[in-house]
Amino acid sequence: MSDAIRIARVEVLGQDPVLRTAPPPRPAPDRVLVRMRAAALNFADLLKARGQYQEPADPPFVPGLEGAGEVVAAPPDSRLAPGDRVAISAAGTMAQMVAVPVDACHPIPDGMSFAQAAGFQIAYGTSHLALDLRAGLRPNETLAVLGAAGGVGLTAVEIGRAMGAHVIGIARGADRLDTVRDAGAHRVIDSADTPNLKSALRDLGGVDVVYDPVGDTAGEAAFGALKRGGRFLVIGFAGGRPPALPLNHALVKNIAIHGFYWGGYRQLQPQALHDSMEALFDLFRDGKLHPVAGTTLPLERLAEGYELLRSRKSVGKIVITL
Repeated sequence: MSDAIRIARVEVLGQDPVLRTAPPPRPAPDRVLVRMRAAALNFADLLKARGQYQEPADPPFVPGLEGAGEVVAAPPDSRLAPGDRVAISAAGTMAQMVAVPVDACHPIPDGMSFAQAAGFQIAYGTSHLALDLRAGLRPNETLAVLGAAGGVGLTAVEIGRAMGAHVIGIARGADRLDTVRDAGAHRVIDSADTPNLKSALRDLGGVDVVYDPVGDTAGEAAFGALKRGGRFLVIGFAGGRPPALPLNHALVKNIAIHGFYWGGYRQLQPQALHDSMEALFDLFRDGKLHPVAGTTLPLERLAEGYELLRSRKSVGKIVITL
């Protein structure tokens, strides 16, 4: 590699990142040096560029929260070696080379491409840990997934199906619903053509678990369809605002509301995070998960990726090749 690498950099809050060159990071005793091959975009990248993310960063900073690449150098006690293919979970992945802590690296299965691995951890990790550890989703329960055609929603559909649940996917538009069906949804609902989502879900027998990365009125409607003893997973607010959930109904119906932030488990319960990722890679090896990059773009077209996030027109994850 040359003396300079290409990076993306947020230089002004409220503006998209720009492309720059920078010196490559140097090896360090406690860091793994990785040649990045791909990095994924998440809704959190939009929030971070606006200065609205729960873990803010002052500009200038390199965006990206996950990616994948090849180890260039690693500490002797890391069990990693040059050439190993790894997924990275760390801030600043939108660069051709990064230096990250050992525990930010996870070896990826041989059959998984860099594009698949780049967007695997946050989306699949969020859905698996939320549905398994927090919601305790059981076989034959009914799971409703809002924003089911999005990068995170599709993984909830896929994982819910793999866990034996009856999955209802809610998304906007016939073409997106086809993708949700392909991911394993037993039933789909077109949110653009359903004026009363709560009634539609109740007509299907009600819901045991709601997975909500959308919030707003959609989250409120799905909450109203929960059965007694149901669980509501607060994943995000892509709809623009948190849902106003009636706590009196939660009390009377013994409904549990779980806030869920995957990155927080690095401090809260790191072993659960590790075990969840191991379980997910096992499901991939067994052919039960099929991660697909909805849109793959070169670094030169990063601005298009941000616009796809803003417009919510993407199906699946947006991956940037490096």
